[in-house]
Amino acid sequence: MQNAKSKMQNDWSRSEAETGKRSRIWEIDALRGFLILCVIASHALYFLSGMKSVIKVPEFIRFVMNYGGVLFVILSGLSATLGSRSFHRGLLVFAGGMVLTLGSYAAVALGMMGKTMIIRFGVLHLLGFAMMLYPLLKKLPNTALLPLGMIIVALGLWFELRPVLVSVKFLFPLGLCYKGFTSGDFFPILPHLGWFCLGIALGRTLYPTKQTLLPRVNAAAPIPRFFCWCGRNSLYIFILHLPLLGGLLMLIL
Repeated sequence: MQNAKSKMQNDWSRSEAETGKRSRIWEIDALRGFLILCVIASHALYFLSGMKSVIKVPEFIRFVMNYGGVLFVILSGLSATLGSRSFHRGLLVFAGGMVLTLGSYAAVALGMMGKTMIIRFGVLHLLGFAMMLYPLLKKLPNTALLPLGMIIVALGLWFELRPVLVSVKFLFPLGLCYKGFTSGDFFPILPHLGWFCLGIALGRTLYPTKQTLLPRVNAAAPIPRFFCWCGRNSLYIFILHLPLLGGLLMLIL
């Protein structure tokens, strides 16, 4: 049994090497994959609840809708400490956010949704910006990064509790919005850059050697492998699921 388990793990590692991928920490990919599936489920139920008022969103899904984005941002900060080419990957993620922005404008123009659902600065914009900023943030020790992150979070939460309206229309990425501002998906730099900073500190603490914390788990098993695949492809899944899900639900309902 032990030999069979070792063989499966070796086959998994060999498969990763053959595809040219660097060694990854499987539980990070699996958690990211689980979160992206929860986001898809929450969006599906949200669309359904909007189309059919009799459908109520379960409390667990409401929790994901309210806090899943924060977990994503923290996980992104943690992952930044484990990889390389953060600026390049940040550009890719930010470009994905712009694709969703343009797609939302197109959907409004086609009459598929209202103007309030236009994505002006969503989670992909925020993550891309934070990842591009990471080469500077990584120079800070945890003793500076932790208080910086907490200050940014506190400022952002203060702005959420006491919204500050400004006349300048290009400050909304900071969370300083003008009157009448709406966004279908909104992740302002304040407070979410603070969560990213806390994720960096968490990654340095939990993964100083960049090795898995769960080496005894068989990551080649079907369920962990499926979640890992979703996690590795979370950007593309997130971009594609919105038009596919929206179109499918419109056809069904």
